[in-house]
Amino acid sequence: MPQPDLPPATPMRLATTIRPYDWGSVTALPELFGTEPTGKPQAELWMGAHPGAPSTVGGVPLGDLIARDPAATLGEPVAARFGPALPYLLKVLAIERPLSLQVHPTTEQAQAGYAEENARAIPLDDYARTYKDASHKPEMVCAITPFHGLCGFRAPADAADLLDRLGLPGLRPWIDALGGGEPARALRTVFAAMLDDAARPLRAEAERALLDSRDPGLVVYGDIARACPGDPGIIAALLLNHVRLSPGQALYLGAGVPHAYLGGIGVEIMANSDNVLRCGLTSKHVDVPELMRVVDFTPSAPHLVEPARDAPGAYDYRPPAPEFALSRYEPAGDEGRSLPGGLPQIVLCVEGEVRLGEDLTLRPGQSAFIPAGAPSTRFFCKGTMYRARPGAFTL
Repeated sequence: MPQPDLPPATPMRLATTIRPYDWGSVTALPELFGTEPTGKPQAELWMGAHPGAPSTVGGVPLGDLIARDPAATLGEPVAARFGPALPYLLKVLAIERPLSLQVHPTTEQAQAGYAEENARAIPLDDYARTYKDASHKPEMVCAITPFHGLCGFRAPADAADLLDRLGLPGLRPWIDALGGGEPARALRTVFAAMLDDAARPLRAEAERALLDSRDPGLVVYGDIARACPGDPGIIAALLLNHVRLSPGQALYLGAGVPHAYLGGIGVEIMANSDNVLRCGLTSKHVDVPELMRVVDFTPSAPHLVEPARDAPGAYDYRPPAPEFALSRYEPAGDEGRSLPGGLPQIVLCVEGEVRLGEDLTLRPGQSAFIPAGAPSTRFFCKGTMYRARPGAFTL
């Protein structure tokens, strides 16, 4: 492997990896980026330094470049706060069928779980491994196309109403449990019962009812049943809010919030972690006991992030996470603008063309890393560009 040189204080083109998960689209990313389809699902384009699929510069992993000189690549404040590693991971998601019904841990939960699995000598790439690193994983997705998913628990009364509309007498104990008592406790009780093996016959009955239903409020859950036949997460999904994003809208997810993206293309940014606890809608490892320990059962509305408009065609998303922030640029013309220096930034071209400095041009699907040591970078954007960077934090 090439030995990393000290990184130049200029933008550097990234070579990136697309993950071929089974929920991905065969055609969406090729159509968006103007590339040839492979005939296989293309689910996630990763940009960053996570060891699961690190971006490279001239064949050298980005994490290796950063480790050689964290102060020059990350900037001293970022390196002091997060250590010698890029604190965020940027992705493009292309979702054809539901992602897993999942939740992410807090930092403390991740550290404890990671240490415990290490102590049991479970390899990081083992199917049964739950904690891949010791970090929390707050995340935000910004819709490129119409995008929808499940996010956070509904109010128990609303969930009870959806179950009641299935018209199944066997669901009455769950409906009644949701109708009284402390909301989080009621949701915990019913969610656990839905995922229990003893509920398999009732889940199958509810799945058939969803497939046959013409109720507009149940259509999305019928679609989930068609995509994931026989999965225990189908009925549990009825307890979650269904949220739709128009292009440019963004959704933030903190620790403990249950969610499952269902369809669309979006730019996702998160803390540099791959910790996912799943309970359904997946062929990957499921860990219901650990998910039940981590999940927050408090009913909550989806957390939409409204962008600040810093300039015409510039939208800045500032979620409550210190690791990341995201900007979207769609200028009406091709006038030049400047990106401030002092922060480790990743620039992604989604549409049209982006020119960074004098000689680096990005086309759809291409990205570049700008080290903190680079001065203010002039750019020209004819189309759509995203910029990832650390968020606001206090040392």
